[in-house]
Amino acid sequence: MFSDRKASFKTPPSLTRDASTSQEQRRKKALEEQKRKRAERYDSSRQLDFFADLTLGPSDDEADEDNGGQDEPDVVRQGLSQFATMLAPASSAPSTSTLPSESAIPHPQDSEMQTTGGKRERTKRKGKKSKTTKPGTSAKSSKPNKWADKCMYAELLEMNVVYGDVPFVHDGIPEDIETGWVAVTPVPVGKRCLAITQQTSGIPGVVPNTTLRSRVVGKPLVQPFPSPLPPHTILDCILDVNWQENGILHVLDVLKWKGQDLTECETAFRFWWRDTRLSEITALPPPPSATTYGSAEPMAEYKYRFPHPATFVPIPYHTNTTLSHIANDLIPLTRTSRVVPISIPVARTGVGNKGDMDLDRMDAPYRGEQIELWTIPATVKSDGLLLYVAQATYEHGTSPLSNWVPLQAYTDDAPGRLNAEAAVSESPLTTFESLIRRRQVLHTGAAIITLPEVDMTV
Repeated sequence: MFSDRKASFKTPPSLTRDASTSQEQRRKKALEEQKRKRAERYDSSRQLDFFADLTLGPSDDEADEDNGGQDEPDVVRQGLSQFATMLAPASSAPSTSTLPSESAIPHPQDSEMQTTGGKRERTKRKGKKSKTTKPGTSAKSSKPNKWADKCMYAELLEMNVVYGDVPFVHDGIPEDIETGWVAVTPVPVGKRCLAITQQTSGIPGVVPNTTLRSRVVGKPLVQPFPSPLPPHTILDCILDVNWQENGILHVLDVLKWKGQDLTECETAFRFWWRDTRLSEITALPPPPSATTYGSAEPMAEYKYRFPHPATFVPIPYHTNTTLSHIANDLIPLTRTSRVVPISIPVARTGVGNKGDMDLDRMDAPYRGEQIELWTIPATVKSDGLLLYVAQATYEHGTSPLSNWVPLQAYTDDAPGRLNAEAAVSESPLTTFESLIRRRQVLHTGAAIITLPEVDMTV
């Protein structure tokens, strides 16, 4: 019995034979649940229950036809001013103040006993609370962070490479991948996070207004920094693995923009909104850093390090998910690195007032130097391909409505580090490509088989 349980535990999800627990069925259930909740929210916002029993009363013609002249109470169709004289006049007698009785007044001794008893109860309660809390922990730390697990985290695409008698619709590739999905690629290597902006009083671009929160715990990743994003905006982002060298923050999705909630919108619209709004904002120049200036010579090695992300780059999305486009364009695009132009400040020495006296040592690294912005290419490594259901809305936490196809297989104990066995075996993207091409062949064969026969008797 124990061996059977262990074998079933070690079996990968793609080899399951139960159709009710497959990823395809869970995806359909999740999409139907989203549609049901959306319809319930729309009905509750309309407040139709309040208008269910309302009526304007029968008209004169309907009353004559239905009742046939029977006596029934008539609906009053005139004002109520004539009935105002029938109301009783309000009493103008002054209200009498009631004095408390002697029994209601507490004696001094009783009041002192009550106060001392209350103090003892409070001290006992405090002592009990202090016993329950563990040393070194606080009550605030036990509360979950409100930004924890708010990202829509994709499930690993369950692909079945065991062909045999399994039809091609059970190979793990979605049945409607050509019509009902949106692809996002190349997804960069980095750390998933939320970019949250707040309303601040100060000069835009100078006062810090943006905070990065981690996906799992919701803790801050960097210090608050200024950004050109509008206030009350929440973006689903990927902090580049080399953000201190290139200052890039990749924008994956948008949850809220300038107070407008977009989580109830479909996938393609959210991505379009993301690209349109990010193209409208003006990029801020990166801040100078006193310890990272390099020479202005073209062949010199730049040592500038970004103190915070300065470039917001949307990850490309593709609505064309036909089998030929995936196999010939999207998969090769996922295997290649992306080049993004960035701006870095460079100090040109020997320019300025060298003879001036440095009265403030805080500005000593900046005296006698002219800052220039250089545009250089930054190489962004690819990590894989994301697939989103086109009709799905944004869902917090892990969801089967989004699937992940990584470029490389990683170990469970050390994320980001290749395993020896995984390096020898096929990568998930290679398996995905083979299944896509196999689906192409099957579709082509089915099209040839279903060609109409020519009637030769005519």
